[in-house]
Parts: sequence; C-alpha cells; structure tokens
Amino acid sequence: MKLLLATRSTHKVREVRRILAGEGLEGCRIISLEDAGIPWTEAEEELEPYDTFEENAASKARYFARLSGLATVSDDSGLEVEALGGRPGVRTKRFAPPGHYPGLDQDDANNRYLVERLDGMPPSARSACYVCVACLADAASGAESFFRGDSPGRILVSARGTAGFGYDPLFLDPELDRSYAELTPAEKDARSHRGRAFRALAAALRAQL
Repeated sequence: MKLLLATRSTHKVREVRRILAGEGLEGCRIISLEDAGIPWTEAEEELEPYDTFEENAASKARYFARLSGLATVSDDSGLEVEALGGRPGVRTKRFAPPGHYPGLDQDDANNRYLVERLDGMPPSARSACYVCVACLADAASGAESFFRGDSPGRILVSARGTAGFGYDPLFLDPELDRSYAELTPAEKDARSHRGRAFRALAAALRAQL
C-alpha cells in the first residue's frame, strides 16, 4: 500500500515519517509529493480557505487523492492561544502580517508577532494548545477519516531551544518544563499534537493492512 503525504513542508514530511516508523506499518510505503512527481502549482495556494482544521485538511487530502489516485493523508495544524481568542488557529502559518518584519522568514516573523501580541501578560494568561487534524482520503471510494491530536501548553516570553520548527521555541510543555524546541525528536513525537493524530491514523491503517 502506498500512502501519499500531502504537504510541501520538508519538516513535516520528516516528522510524520519518524512518527509512523515505529507504528507497525511495514506494508505501507509513505511517499511525499516530490516522490510522487507532483509539481507545485498555484492551485495549492487556494486549498486552505476554511475556518476549521477539519475542512482545510479534507480539502488538501481530496485534491491530492484525485490528482494522484492514491490514498492520501493531509493534516492542518495550528496554535490556539487562549488570550488571543483562539488565534492564530487556522491562520497559524501566516499569522504575522505580510511585510511586517522585513528580512525575517515567515516562521521568525510569526514568532516575533506572537511575542509582541502577548507582551506584558503573566504566565497564567499564556495558555495555548497545539492542534493537529489529519484527514485520510481514499482515492477509490472517496471515503474520508479524521484523526485529531491536541497538546496543551504555554507560550514563553522568549524563545528557548534550537530544534523543531514553527512555534516550537515558544511552546512550553508544562510537565517537562521545556519548550518543544528543547525536546529530543522522540520526546516531541510522544507528546505532540501531530504525534497523537498520526498514531491514531496508524491504528486505523493497521486494521486495513
């Protein structure tokens, strides 16, 4: 069985492959869009217009399942900050306004914008949750299944650690008292939103192999 992982993020491809590696899916080959020879097109920029993680994940999974003819999984993930009314949420990847921080890449701009939005707030007001919703789309039947993972935490005043990506340097795991960027890959996978969602996906796939 081939399973297409519908993302252009090399960080996410590496992380998902690592998560699924120990999940008993020896009969399932995880392939990326690049492995499948699917070139990027501008149409991909329009695949995440919705207000929920579920709808965005399904939109991407359906699109690439139709394009490839393969069983396809896509996830939409984000950070929900309580003090910001759940934002950035589905806008997590593009939280910082365009051009707001000239010279910074998007991840660094997003992190800086988040720090500024929470400036002066005490730890008790910095509760947040990482969310991941994965959608598995069957190209043959059109059936869709959803798998969700949530990881509660807190936003730090300043970045800590050099591992991970995105908001990981600012996201504190309260039980370990370390940011996600200070965790080993194994520690992060065991606790992260994406780890939880994709382990649930793996359990469903094992039943089909």
